[in-house]
Amino acid sequence: MENITLAEPGAAISVWALFWQAGWVVKLVMIGLLAASIWTWAIIVDKLIAYGRMRVSLGRFENTFWSGQSLEELYNGLAERKTTGMASIFVAAMREWKKSFEKGARSPLALQSRIDKAMDLALTREMERLEGKLGFLATVGSAAPFIGLFGTVVGIMTSFQAIAGSKSTNLAVVAPGIAEALLATAIGLLAAIPAVVAYNKLSSDAGKIAVRMEGFADEFSAILSRQIDEKVART
Repeated sequence: MENITLAEPGAAISVWALFWQAGWVVKLVMIGLLAASIWTWAIIVDKLIAYGRMRVSLGRFENTFWSGQSLEELYNGLAERKTTGMASIFVAAMREWKKSFEKGARSPLALQSRIDKAMDLALTREMERLEGKLGFLATVGSAAPFIGLFGTVVGIMTSFQAIAGSKSTNLAVVAPGIAEALLATAIGLLAAIPAVVAYNKLSSDAGKIAVRMEGFADEFSAILSRQIDEKVART
C-alpha cells in the first residue's frame, strides 16, 4: 500500500485538501467518478433536449397527418427529407406500399405483413436512437457507489497503516485520514444518485414516446389495410 501523509491535528480540512492528501489509488477512483458524473450530466441534458424536440415533432406530424392532406402528398413532402419519430414510420410504410404496387403485388396479406415489418423496423431504429446512452446512466447508477466504496476501503487501509506508523490514536490524527477515505464514497454517491433518478425519468419518457409511435403505427396499419382491401376489390 502507498504511504499517505496525515493532516496535522486541528488543521482545517477542505475537500481539495482531502483529495491531495489521499493515496494515488483513491485519487484515481475520485477522478474516474468525477468524470463519470460530468458525462452523466451531459447525457441528461442532451436527452432532455432530444425528448423535448421529439415530443414537438410528434405533435407537429400528428397535426399534419390528420389535417386531411392526402397520403401521397405527405409522402412526397417527406420522402427526400431526414425524418424522425412518426414521420420515419410513415415514410417506411409508404415506401414499402409504393414498391409493392409498382412490382404488381398480388397478395394483400403478404403486402400488409411487409408494411407492418417495415414500420416495426422503423420504430425499433427510432427507439434505439432515443434510448442510446441510457445504459451508461444505469451502469453509473449501479456501479458508482461500489467503486467509491472501493476507494474508501483502500483509503482507510492506508490511513490505518500511517496511523500505526505514527503510533498515535488521537481522534484529531485519525479523523482527517478517515475523512479523505470517505470522500471517495461521497463522490460515488454524487455520481450515482443523479444517474439513477435520470435513468428512471428518461426511461419513462422514452416509454411514453414509444407508446405514441406504436399507437400511430397501429392506426396507420389499419388505414393502409382498408386501402389494400379497396384496391383488391376494384381489381
